[in-house]
Amino acid sequence: MARVCAGLAVVAVILSGCVTSGGGIRSVALLDGSFTAVAPAGYCIAPGAGQRGADSAVVLMGRCSARSEVEPAMLTLSVGEAGSAGAMSAGGEALAAYFTSAEGRAALGRDGRAQDVRVLSAVMSGDAFLLHVADAAVGDYWRALTGLRGRLVTVSAAGPEGSALPAGKGRALVEAALAALERANQPR
Repeated sequence: MARVCAGLAVVAVILSGCVTSGGGIRSVALLDGSFTAVAPAGYCIAPGAGQRGADSAVVLMGRCSARSEVEPAMLTLSVGEAGSAGAMSAGGEALAAYFTSAEGRAALGRDGRAQDVRVLSAVMSGDAFLLHVADAAVGDYWRALTGLRGRLVTVSAAGPEGSALPAGKGRALVEAALAALERANQPR
């Protein structure tokens, strides 16, 4: 029987890698089947970890195996309420202005304190808006925002507790996650 990660209490295990046999959970239907959460290659969804509401969801992902050659990382997928993708219509310049403002930095911060957050990079990449963030509470991480199926979708990638992902790996990881999500959630 496969050994799986369960619950939010296993975040440390997720960071080092969920050990499963048979490859782990790569995708799961959310929101009554209207959205599919899918992990990028080498990463798996942590069963029971995250939150699922009636019209939104948060899913945690980590390496499928501690022996995996992919970077140890924790990925967080957030799927907003129906219609929330409208936030992307403001465009890259407006999004960058918001996230570099005190209000935006507070929204990005784990502890909600703008002074603890620096936005290192804020750029559009295709239809997605990418942020490289330094947060005093959690370190450096990458976050991508996009609209899928009318919902605002964010993907964050952070290194194991106390360390950042190697240069270029965080952005590549959120872009790989977005590509997998886009393929899984194309209009039917």
